[in-house]
Amino acid sequence: MAKKQKKQYAPWVIAVVVVCLLIELVGMIPGIPFNGWTDVLNWFGMPQTAIAPEGELTVHFIDLGNADCILVRQGEHNMLIDAGDLGDEQEILKYLHTYGVEKFDIVIATHPHADHIGEMAAVLENFPVQRFVMAFMPEGKEPTSRAYLNMLEVLDEKNIPIDEAVPGDTYTLGTAQLQILAPISENSDPNAMSVVTRLTFGERSFVFTGDAEAPQEREILTKGYNVKADVLKAGHHGSKTSTSDPFLRAVAPQYVVITCGVGNSYDHPHNETIDRLEDANVPYYRTDEFGSIVFVTDGTSLTVQTEKGGK
Repeated sequence: MAKKQKKQYAPWVIAVVVVCLLIELVGMIPGIPFNGWTDVLNWFGMPQTAIAPEGELTVHFIDLGNADCILVRQGEHNMLIDAGDLGDEQEILKYLHTYGVEKFDIVIATHPHADHIGEMAAVLENFPVQRFVMAFMPEGKEPTSRAYLNMLEVLDEKNIPIDEAVPGDTYTLGTAQLQILAPISENSDPNAMSVVTRLTFGERSFVFTGDAEAPQEREILTKGYNVKADVLKAGHHGSKTSTSDPFLRAVAPQYVVITCGVGNSYDHPHNETIDRLEDANVPYYRTDEFGSIVFVTDGTSLTVQTEKGGK
């Protein structure tokens, strides 16, 4: 295969592209997908990091016991990854309203287990959503749980666009960029179909893993995706089947977050996972000990705040 040559564009080409983008942005070309600056940079062969970070990025790991709900904010742009368990509706809505969330650019359902999409229908009912991202289970293995069916019903009622999570696809959130890393191969196990993502903002980055486990981590590494990140959400609530040594070394996080409930029946996080983190000298924050955990970055510095204090 011939090497790609550096692209050069005449001024008129650039003008045409700008006009097309303006037309698309005001909705005059229906049916053409547009991921904002990600598409622009891809067309011009430029790395996504060419977008200079503006303002701050905050990542909230909301304490909902042994359930996931992650709020990401960049300026006026919002993303939600998962929506807790059944019964968490009021707590989720209160948290979102407290931080002034009025709409979502992106909502991601990592996989169809109730402790990740339990109150997704409630979120979709209460907030306008521009894009909804999820993995599609193999034919014949679609869930039939109440939480899953309620989610699909609201998505249909509100005509919310649904994107299948495709590895390599990218999205923008203000001046932050999100890349889909998994699921890579079909699997009848919902955990194995978890949507794994990497979010970058300036020099800082985060990896969100849902309940992906060691086999999926190996697939991501085999594909050669950049997984290096400052913050890693431990897979599957700190289960011993996730956050494997090879994946942990590749991510090389400055911090790890474990979403787990006090005295949960699964004994999350497992001792094996804690041992791996301590052997690697990686500080970790557990929601059962620290409550909600919030990271704040301007693209260079990175700070962490916890609901219950402590370091």
